Amino acid sequence: MDVRGRTVIVVGLGRSGVAAARLLVARGARVIANDGAPRERLSAAAASLEAEGAVLAPGGHDPALFDGADLVVVSPGVPSFPALDAVERSGREVIGELELASRFVSAPIVLVGGTNGKSTTTALTGAMLESAGLRTFVGGNFGTPLAEAVGEAWDALVLEISSFQAERVPTLHARAHALLNITDDHLDRYPSFAAYADAKGNPFERMTPEDVAVVPFGDELVARQAARGRARAVTFSARDVRADVSASGGAIVDRVAGASYPLERVRLTGAHNLANACASVALAAALGAPPAAIADALARFEGLPHRTVLVADVEGVRYYDDSKGTNVGASVAALSGLREAKAVLIAGGRDKLGDYAPLVAALRERGRALVVLGEAADRIAAAAEGALPIARAGSMDEAVRAARSLARPGDAVLLSPACSSFDMFRDYKDRGDAFVRAVRALERAAGEVAS
Repeated sequence: MDVRGRTVIVVGLGRSGVAAARLLVARGARVIANDGAPRERLSAAAASLEAEGAVLAPGGHDPALFDGADLVVVSPGVPSFPALDAVERSGREVIGELELASRFVSAPIVLVGGTNGKSTTTALTGAMLESAGLRTFVGGNFGTPLAEAVGEAWDALVLEISSFQAERVPTLHARAHALLNITDDHLDRYPSFAAYADAKGNPFERMTPEDVAVVPFGDELVARQAARGRARAVTFSARDVRADVSASGGAIVDRVAGASYPLERVRLTGAHNLANACASVALAAALGAPPAAIADALARFEGLPHRTVLVADVEGVRYYDDSKGTNVGASVAALSGLREAKAVLIAGGRDKLGDYAPLVAALRERGRALVVLGEAADRIAAAAEGALPIARAGSMDEAVRAARSLARPGDAVLLSPACSSFDMFRDYKDRGDAFVRAVRALERAAGEVAS
């Protein structure tokens, strides 16, 4: 892609927007870096773009600014607005950072999409390819923007892709693409669940019969999205032995490659993570990773922070941090995947307007009690009324103390909020760290009593 001398507007100056702007400046474009926030609220990295050769245009999206644009690159967190719509109607391209960066790389791309499990599957697939001796970039929505990887020599690019990133990817081509699941999420941004699902499936359209679509066995919604392209389908399942890659007989069995991986050597825990591991096996095999390399990664990979991580066992109750459970589907998977028979769930945060009925169904089966907090507390409590005991908390410390009082020895306490964190915390990491601190305080108090 030749952008020399072209006027390119980059909208949204978070990390991916800054990376896109720097890539474009380095390639000779005239870059206008635009953000809705005023100059004083820009990050240091965004503000530095001016010294690097870009023109800063913060404080809103003035339609006049877009009149002379040859190309517009939109960060994934930025919803559409009238000036963008006008650019698209004029026939000029509006693309995302992932699409932009993909035009400057040549290594095969592996995409990992889905409502839940993306980050774990992305990281594990990357570990498998690295074990195979491939120089592998791991990033996208998870960690480092692809634009920061342009210019280096890679053997494979493993990218987590969100629905936002998949909205504008007209030429993005994946050698392998896993769509793990599609459940309610981001309905505060999309007009319907169907629109959200279609965004998730966009990258399949450029896939060919030489490519591989990794899809959950028996999931008709995901299968319809994969059928938008021509990739060969490989199915996975944590339970169903009819899948191409499944967990059965004490092992993950890859029937396509003729390989088997004993579960006793797999470090990940939880049924949902077992499904993620099966998907990773399919993806890595599609890129040519040999069974020995895949087995090595499965034996070493312990999972990611804030994703159903055991924090402590306090007086016979095990406390798990799944702060990354930011939607109903993720929380259902985390709750259902616990080895404990019963759990006290801590949920709530900024509501994404999803349906809490699946969470209530899981709580009826596995829940000891529910503790709600944050902006969505009333809505979650109303959905669960009558299903199990419910307590309310005004802070994470209060939530953990309430959960402790409701739990019995042998139970779990699970933080899996089913909501975003931005009502009370900087992000899901900040929320998870607050939970860990509160649990550690319980642990210290219990130790003092015992001594």
